[in-house]
Amino acid sequence: MLILLSPAKSLDFESTLPKVAATQPRLLEESERLVEVMRTKSVADLAALAGISDELAALNAERWAAFQTPFTRRNARPAVLAFAGDVFQGLDVRHRFGTRDHTEAQKTVRILSGLYGVLRPLDLMQAYRLEMGTRLATSRGSSLYEWWGSTITDLLNEDLAASPGARVVVNLASTEYASAVRPAELDAPMVSPRFEDTDPRGRRSVVSFFAKRARGELAGWLVRNRVRTASALTRFDGAGYRYDKAASTAEVPVFVRAFADR
Repeated sequence: MLILLSPAKSLDFESTLPKVAATQPRLLEESERLVEVMRTKSVADLAALAGISDELAALNAERWAAFQTPFTRRNARPAVLAFAGDVFQGLDVRHRFGTRDHTEAQKTVRILSGLYGVLRPLDLMQAYRLEMGTRLATSRGSSLYEWWGSTITDLLNEDLAASPGARVVVNLASTEYASAVRPAELDAPMVSPRFEDTDPRGRRSVVSFFAKRARGELAGWLVRNRVRTASALTRFDGAGYRYDKAASTAEVPVFVRAFADR
């Protein structure tokens, strides 16, 4: 089993790191080539590419300029402790993971990335902002999807062959990032859980903030409980969500939460 997550825009490179092992990103040479492309961009270019302020674009220009290898504990940190967005708050590895949980996550969790392609939780990374949907012209095309091509899927297939449990991919990534995976070339079915919240009138919808936290909660639950099959997903009841059999399909299991359970 593999569990796919999106990265986060919010980063934490300041808090004290717990003592965990660290590994190197496996597609770092590709990342370095992308960094060279990004270093050719002006602050105005970066602002336009990402749709961000000049101030934030200037920060990212500084990050591209400062990017250096090799990655060490001095200039980088493990991805699962660097990303600080809603999904990773739901995952909450600092408070809910022990050493064995980190080992399990390293086998099963994969974070898709515009810059790094595929990251394992303990892979070191440096601060960056490069979303997968960025329309970045390179020698391989006009987007990061064309840059990565089948590379991400190929690496996931290698990991599937070595991962514990049934061959299944639990897709907890956003559409933007999951689109970097080629399902037709993947050596396993992809299951994409959906989280819905009810409003006071009983109407159901996906609320982005809550859904992101729930994806992190589910990923952590899968890791801590050593879940190995897609069928076991139906037992998940974190953050007040419950499996809705009637609304679900094999490819899209639906979890719903009543307004009062928030």
